[in-house]
Amino acid sequence: MFAKPSGIPRQSGCYLFRNGNDTIIYVGKALSLNQRLSSYFQNSDAMTMKTQALMDEATSVEWIVTPSELDALILENELIKENQPRYNMRLKDDKSFPYVAIDTRVDFPAPFITRSQHLKGVRYFGPFVDVRALRTTIDELLQAFPLRSCTRHKFNYQERINRPCLLYDIGKCSGPCVKAIDPEGYRDLVASWARFFEGDVRQLRSLLRERMTTAAQLKHYEAAAKARDALEALERAASDQSVVLDDHSDLDVIAVQTEGGRAAVVRFRVRHGRIIGRTVHLIDRSMDEDDAQIIEGVLPDLYDDPSGVPPVVVVVGASSATTLTGAYLSGLRGRSVEIVAPQRGRRRRVLELAVNDAKAVIDRDSLRRQSDHNVRSRALQELGDALGLSQPPFRVECFDMSHLQGTNYVGSMVVFEDAIAKKADYRHFNVKEILGNDDVGAMQEVVRRRLAHLDDSQATAKFRHPDLIIIDGGLPQLHAAQKAAAQLGVTGIEFAALAKREELLFRPGSSTPISLERGSESLYLVQRIRDEAHRFAITFHRSKRAKSMVASSLEGVAGLGPQRRERLMLEFGSLDALRQATLADLEVLEWLPETVARNIYDHLQAPSEPRPTKGSAGDE
Repeated sequence: MFAKPSGIPRQSGCYLFRNGNDTIIYVGKALSLNQRLSSYFQNSDAMTMKTQALMDEATSVEWIVTPSELDALILENELIKENQPRYNMRLKDDKSFPYVAIDTRVDFPAPFITRSQHLKGVRYFGPFVDVRALRTTIDELLQAFPLRSCTRHKFNYQERINRPCLLYDIGKCSGPCVKAIDPEGYRDLVASWARFFEGDVRQLRSLLRERMTTAAQLKHYEAAAKARDALEALERAASDQSVVLDDHSDLDVIAVQTEGGRAAVVRFRVRHGRIIGRTVHLIDRSMDEDDAQIIEGVLPDLYDDPSGVPPVVVVVGASSATTLTGAYLSGLRGRSVEIVAPQRGRRRRVLELAVNDAKAVIDRDSLRRQSDHNVRSRALQELGDALGLSQPPFRVECFDMSHLQGTNYVGSMVVFEDAIAKKADYRHFNVKEILGNDDVGAMQEVVRRRLAHLDDSQATAKFRHPDLIIIDGGLPQLHAAQKAAAQLGVTGIEFAALAKREELLFRPGSSTPISLERGSESLYLVQRIRDEAHRFAITFHRSKRAKSMVASSLEGVAGLGPQRRERLMLEFGSLDALRQATLADLEVLEWLPETVARNIYDHLQAPSEPRPTKGSAGDE
């Protein structure tokens, strides 16, 4: 670690860490540069391992003073975009969703669907999820507000021959090519389209009803019928938009879901109570950012247009970071923006909808990576190269331990072949030889017991020989696993340790951590293996702990052995449900003798002994 530079200002600003190649590897912002940078030059034991890796690579730091923290936020975003530092979050903007665009630079603009980059002077509405539903909506809307939908070449041709096309005859075009509508009237139609896609259906509905009623009163029945048909078309088009709030609110809902080093940010645009747009960002996390920090980091990309900032933004939970978010959006909008974190009610339901959508985005991205053979091959190749293996590991086994203060010690083994989970080969281990809180000893026992069956498993083809064993832990656990292999004389297996939560790998014989590239397929694979091992161990531990609690609670009941006890739990589902059961509920069980049922009921309903209080005989 290089020495802390002197003269760091106390003002707000951005700071940039550079490595030996003068490459910017991290950009951050701070309310006080001096205070924030000082945290990087402390005892390394107090840092996260990612921060340690950053400081080990960095050779210098520089800073840029800004007038305020908001200015620092904007500058930080621009610097990250320009330099793409490896230790910063990497934002992947989802540009694949369709938009409805209207080119306001021409006199008679035609609406069209596009997925291309936004251009100045073109109004965009969306993005939308289902392009088929969007085309149906546009077709219905053309009957209500008949903008032209032809190409420029077609428009020029009809204008030259002074004859409208078939769309004019069937009421799906207002005929600007033959001067059937003036520019001002056409602008009113464009404004109606804008109101519809901004969610203001009530005003358009009232407009068409008024037009229909007026025409009927004047006995202009053909005009009244056209207004009626337009109103019906408007209702059909509006039916495709989800009504989520019946108070016609204008707000945005922002939700974040994380999985390992990946995060998804979903923004729902709710206008007049309807969801009119959805934006998705996939992010590669870098420094264990929480949800508020992730939202703060993508704000400039979520809101690049002041007109798109609503008066209310709904998020999950409030913090000092969301306060900065509110200040940033208020400055962008020019008026106050309220940041709310609802706990109940309609806004909470919309927020849950966005959270579920963000989770679905993460799940879809995971499935895409797992189903793509090329992606899996690249992940294994990257992992093998990073660990210095002679070839990519085909079979990877990962071991994790779980316990509660040294009780109910269990281990888990998950298996991935060709970067796909092979659940048939998963195994649980009850730790038998180690007493107390000893992760290192427990790891050695579990790995030794697995490798002891290596020869047998090869003969029966039940298990393949592992190419790589990943230990969820640090260097002590790694050395314990190696020792277990050495005791059995097992060779030809590569070992690596994965530091918890840090995604830093260690290899035998070196204390230097290996950091996988942020956003790489190898990092995603390692995170998935680690999370699966942790889930498998925790699930088994909870099950074992629950059985232990049941056994201790029902210990001493006459006539109740292990088999009847297990069947009882299958019948009632939990110990709490069993405690709430009546004697009649127990006696109706045909397989349970009445005397045992009475013993169970009396045992569970017996009052517990009161604890001695201060001054009682129990204290003497």
